[in-house]
Amino acid sequence: MGLVHCPFCCYTQNQHHKQTDSHSHDHLHSEPSSTSSSLSSQPSLPSVPSLTSQPSQQSQTTHHKLITTINGHSSPISSLTLNSKFVYSGSSNSEIRRCSNDPYALQTSNSTNNLVSISSRSKSSIKSMVILNDMLFSAHQDHKIRVWRIETEKGSDDNNNTKQDQKLFKCIATLPTFNDRFSKLFLSKNYIEARRHKKFTWVNHIDAVSSLALSKDGFFLYSASWDRTFKIWRVSDYKCLESLKNAHEDAINAIVVSSDGVVYTGSADKKIKIWKKNENKKHFLIGTLEKHRSSVNALALNKDGSILYSGACDRSILVWEKCNSGNETMVLVGALRGHSKAILCLVVVDELVCSGSADYSVRIWKRGIGEKNYACLAVLQGHRKPVKCLAMEVDSKSRENGDDCSSYLVYSGALDCDIKVWQIRIPLF
Repeated sequence: MGLVHCPFCCYTQNQHHKQTDSHSHDHLHSEPSSTSSSLSSQPSLPSVPSLTSQPSQQSQTTHHKLITTINGHSSPISSLTLNSKFVYSGSSNSEIRRCSNDPYALQTSNSTNNLVSISSRSKSSIKSMVILNDMLFSAHQDHKIRVWRIETEKGSDDNNNTKQDQKLFKCIATLPTFNDRFSKLFLSKNYIEARRHKKFTWVNHIDAVSSLALSKDGFFLYSASWDRTFKIWRVSDYKCLESLKNAHEDAINAIVVSSDGVVYTGSADKKIKIWKKNENKKHFLIGTLEKHRSSVNALALNKDGSILYSGACDRSILVWEKCNSGNETMVLVGALRGHSKAILCLVVVDELVCSGSADYSVRIWKRGIGEKNYACLAVLQGHRKPVKCLAMEVDSKSRENGDDCSSYLVYSGALDCDIKVWQIRIPLF
């Protein structure tokens, strides 16, 4: 996979047309060093007000530490996701691995041996993963979505003394399914024209599937693709219910869904679009957010969907908030600045925003209570290449111990093939 060679910049559909049809590479292209240097020295989006305040007492007393580095992968890490017991990582050589998300176990064990290889069946880079109950969905460079079921089987430990649960992963479906594809073959209206006059049924993605999201109730899976479409799948039978053709003018890099079903898509065309279902349960465009100057790479929503964060190659994280008018319109309130290169990933938990960048760093931001300003609580440095994916959760064991701090665990995956596990401790006052 080509991730290692050109890690910094963003894929656009226009660049893709100049390439061959080979899908063994990744569509990431670096800018000339002189251009990158001049861009990093300029203010990002100078017309947008900065929301970053001066260092507060809380930011000065926030503690962070690197718990461990997990180095079981042999290729760049492109996706991370969590469930109650494990952190799952996907890489550009199609491997999905997992290890315990217990920071105390990670500190006292061999972090490499804790990784369990789940799959190497597909030889296609993994772009995104989400988990629902005992199912893991993975999006791939080969235009497919794969569904894995976690099955529990009793097994013996190395000494054959005790029984323990061993999780086995089995690929139970590939989307679109054979039935879905077959049912669309016989009507001409089911075909769309792709590049070089090739035609495919509308249930097929025809380029890399870049991002996945689940509805709050778990009934629907949303997939975004570099083919400029996003699709909605029914989880119960994996059927493709809807495809939004030409949703953007360029590749779609990110998709998120709010708790009330509003869909946000971010694209290499520099735009963020807002979609909602009509009375016929079909999605239609209700708004477009335009302020980024380059490809939008990452989106994240807070818990109630009232705040949207967007990260792009222009080095800024833009903060959008819902209007008080009762509709779904978002207004730009400002930018979070600090990264010196492209923003590649975002995650939000409680009042914390975590951002990963091509500048090899992770930043932790905290929103002020009842205010629209933010403090950068920590800059996590240690990766040797761009940070491509993030996951974050509340450190429940710290709460159980009665600490007088809010504690969080941050997992960062990078193109250096490492996963780093960080602990962030914020005083309660």
